[in-house]
Amino acid sequence: MPSIRQNAHSDVLPDFRNLGVIARVLLAVNIAAIAAALLVAPDPAQAADYFVQAASVLEPLLLACVLVLAAASPLLGRLAYWQGCAVVLVIVLVLTVAARGAVGAVTGAPLELARIVTLSAFAAAALLGYFRLLAKAYSPALSEARLQALQARIRPHFLFNSLNMVLSLIRRDPKRAERALEDLADLFRTLMSEPRQFVPLADEISLLERYAELEQLRLGERLRIVWEIDAAPLDALLPPLVLQPLLENAVHHGVEPGTGPGTVLVRIERRGERVLARIENPYIEEQQRRAGNRMALDNIRERLLLFFDAEARIRTTIENAVYRVEIEVPYKIAPQQSTVRTETA
Repeated sequence: MPSIRQNAHSDVLPDFRNLGVIARVLLAVNIAAIAAALLVAPDPAQAADYFVQAASVLEPLLLACVLVLAAASPLLGRLAYWQGCAVVLVIVLVLTVAARGAVGAVTGAPLELARIVTLSAFAAAALLGYFRLLAKAYSPALSEARLQALQARIRPHFLFNSLNMVLSLIRRDPKRAERALEDLADLFRTLMSEPRQFVPLADEISLLERYAELEQLRLGERLRIVWEIDAAPLDALLPPLVLQPLLENAVHHGVEPGTGPGTVLVRIERRGERVLARIENPYIEEQQRRAGNRMALDNIRERLLLFFDAEARIRTTIENAVYRVEIEVPYKIAPQQSTVRTETA
């Protein structure tokens, strides 16, 4: 059994463009403001008045901070962690002073301004500490452990059936058997390779095609796969092994148990700043109730949440005897590497 490397945790700032991060910031600050109003007010009615008064400054300031940090997030991501934290604090404090000045409270109320600046700094530091703890909870060691657990769960029957299929081809069609062994080797090399955080969509599609070729050899005319991937953004980044288990589920639960031919649809496209992937297969009720199908879906859902937070979505539907799995993730690509051209005389 392969050992799981305990990688040292590397502190990183949250992506302030992520909807989950934005929602946590808004919720945490407003809950803190409500709690503060309840503590200083003698009754709930006055607490509501205090919160409304505070919200006249708090909400515009909070909105400004969210917008500026979202715009600056790519730059912040290039800084060292503590440098990024310092820049975040400076941004929050500058916006706090600007917001307080906008309501005419800078002159004549230095103590009030000092109190608000102190509270803003404390809130920003507390949120940065919270996101740091959250990142540690989902550290590379944990994500790698989950990814290796998924890699180890490839169904043994697929390996045995593929090897039997190759054995049956060796004498009848040696070249085809050789190609099948190469596809099998490439497939398992990818599945057992060192886990990475993200891979290009092009690599995931290549993995799908290798798996499909092996299953096509085994099931023959019983399996028909319709590929609609011309509009797929090949440079988009995904967590590894997101699509292949879904295709394996579609074949294993939707085609293999059937008595006749079965069609599996694979559609991948880009819509605006989102990447959509859909896999459809014939619906066989007793097969879809199997625990193995739900385990794969739950594992993928958990990893999408781990990598994309609230910006990813996975949905399953059943319509007209067709089982459909849809995945939607933000369109992200690898940062461009600067290249230096040299000319020789």
